Amino acid sequence: MPLSRFPPAPRFPADSLASRRSHMSSDKRSITVLGLGPMGRAMAAALLDRGYTVTVWNRTASRADELVARGAVQAADVAEALAANDVVVLSLTDYAAMYEVLEPAGAALAGRTLVNLSSDTPEQARAAARWAAERGAVHLTGGVTVPPSGIGQPDSVTFYSGPRAAFDTCRPHLEVITGRTDHRGEDPGLAALFYQLGMVMFWTSMLSFWQAVALARANGLKAADILPHAVDTARSLPGFFAFYAERIDAGDHSGDVDRLAMGTASVEHVLHTHADSGVDTRLPAAVVDLFRHGMAAGHAADSFSSLVELLTGTEA
Repeated sequence: MPLSRFPPAPRFPADSLASRRSHMSSDKRSITVLGLGPMGRAMAAALLDRGYTVTVWNRTASRADELVARGAVQAADVAEALAANDVVVLSLTDYAAMYEVLEPAGAALAGRTLVNLSSDTPEQARAAARWAAERGAVHLTGGVTVPPSGIGQPDSVTFYSGPRAAFDTCRPHLEVITGRTDHRGEDPGLAALFYQLGMVMFWTSMLSFWQAVALARANGLKAADILPHAVDTARSLPGFFAFYAERIDAGDHSGDVDRLAMGTASVEHVLHTHADSGVDTRLPAAVVDLFRHGMAAGHAADSFSSLVELLTGTEA
């Protein structure tokens, strides 16, 4: 649900803010959110909806106006935001932004649990966990699998990794942000890895839809005209995932069901159709290049699942 627009709330006197921070630090339904982009605002709003006392901070202070009008406490700076609560949710562009925001307030990090829902790589998450520990804080990596509209919904999911004890302590708060929380293990990089696994499938799948729309347009069709076919195609994929996952894990790339040579001919037809239609061919050409690489590696008679071995670098 979009936030309503409210005028900026008045600032509280320093002694009033100190009093409220003291109360919040001991309140189990109290939390800090740093970063108020669309995702951070949605998280703060969901927590307010559930009766939480929420302290917020953002570099562009006006982004907090609507939340403050609903009862959030706007911290004057990052140090004040960190001092307000033991649990601090980070919703920033990436981990570089986290360092930029937190390093000047490093002295206020001790004793805090940083629930980092910013996107970045598994290695960056591991480095951030070490950085936080050096400053007396605990780092929980999070990977949110839904857009802002999914925040606060019971079926939405976030992956987490890092210290299990910290996750268990924070879990009631985290289940407000997304109804389902999936702790993948102590390794801080695992949640980021699972997030990136989803992203590689999401971005390439959506780009394949854009490519199909472009091809349809070049042939006089609209996106709405091909939508039912696109949806049916997408719905068929889980069955393929399940079938091939079992065989890949078993190291079975036998060509009893499909052959790479047949798949190569198919993707070349896709490429030629785009070229004939005057549509950009960079994406289908990249697919053809990968299939031809598999052919050159001697997998013509194998399943096209053998491309996994090329992608993982187990073959030249």
